[in-house]
Amino acid sequence: MFTVITAARLVTPVEWIESPVVTVEDGHITALESRRATEIPAGRLLDFPDLILAPGFIDIHIHGGAGRDAMEASESALAQIELQLVKHGVTAYLPTTVTAPHERILGALDGLGKSITTANRNRGRACPLGIHLEGPFISHEKRGVHPPENLLQPSPQVFDRFWQTSAGNISMMTIAPELPGAVETIRHARKLGVHSSLGHSNATYKEAQSGISAGADHATHTFNAMRPLDHRDPGILGAVLENNKLTADIIADGIHVHPSVLKLFLSAKGADRAILITDAISATGMPDGIYKLGGFEVQVSNGRCEYQGKLAGSVLTLDRAIRNVMAFAGYPLQQAVKLATLNPAQRLGITDRRGLLAPGRRADLVVLTPEGQVAHTIIGGEIAN
Repeated sequence: MFTVITAARLVTPVEWIESPVVTVEDGHITALESRRATEIPAGRLLDFPDLILAPGFIDIHIHGGAGRDAMEASESALAQIELQLVKHGVTAYLPTTVTAPHERILGALDGLGKSITTANRNRGRACPLGIHLEGPFISHEKRGVHPPENLLQPSPQVFDRFWQTSAGNISMMTIAPELPGAVETIRHARKLGVHSSLGHSNATYKEAQSGISAGADHATHTFNAMRPLDHRDPGILGAVLENNKLTADIIADGIHVHPSVLKLFLSAKGADRAILITDAISATGMPDGIYKLGGFEVQVSNGRCEYQGKLAGSVLTLDRAIRNVMAFAGYPLQQAVKLATLNPAQRLGITDRRGLLAPGRRADLVVLTPEGQVAHTIIGGEIAN
């Protein structure tokens, strides 16, 4: 039997549709029209009057939530993280690693790779699409809270061991392009279909350009853990902000980046190349206290996550990031939603399945108020939250 979903409006997010009628079968959208142009077909009806339908959100950089860390890579940990994500409209994500001892990274990659292989069985939970490898190929100068003793120089050989251990499930890799071996590793990863993201880097403008020329196509939490922008020394930030082909993500929590800088970032990258992430850690959705990020403990208080006085991830949720973009930058809901749906899907090359509401795509939707609050999350045509 068909499931029919109706609401006041729908954002694809390319366009608005008034009085939408979304028909779902076997977890996928089979038809999407306006009630003005079609009758509501027979079937189970999910009606959300006065609310807005949008694609499920996609978070490409998240370390944990609900008290659990992605590096645990266990079924119980991922289940709690994925249920937490669904509460905030996220239907797909990249579990993100952190720099740790080599064998610890390999253990996490093995567990995460296996979870991705079986992810479609987990109904009612956000789906892991692939792994984001953040560290160990990062700069000592801009490592943030990543432990210096576990940093490694990048090489195709070391990356291959990570790749094989993950069963080919690494989708994105944060890398500092100035490191010896980085350009060769970026080029090698590109051949495997892995997106290299410039980040945790003290690169000069020329070094960043070399990484981009080798195949890097994204930037990790722009401004944070990056060489500062200078009008005579543009550095990595100058390369990231000026490049019209490079996408870049940002933590829009008002803590990692000032609201005025967020506006400048959106002006530079535009509504097609900016992506919202959370960089959320295990403390997300939990009371203040001490929580794990990989192998170290982070103090969380009043929305700030710190380790030895440095910011260490966030407790931001993606729906809050969207509302912050609306408040800080004056973006309308449609544009803000695009930064967490179509844009990450395009970067990952999965718009045939996710990030856009259209026939043939997965019926993963979020039901929003006009202000961007999550009322419900729908996964495969079923209400999950």
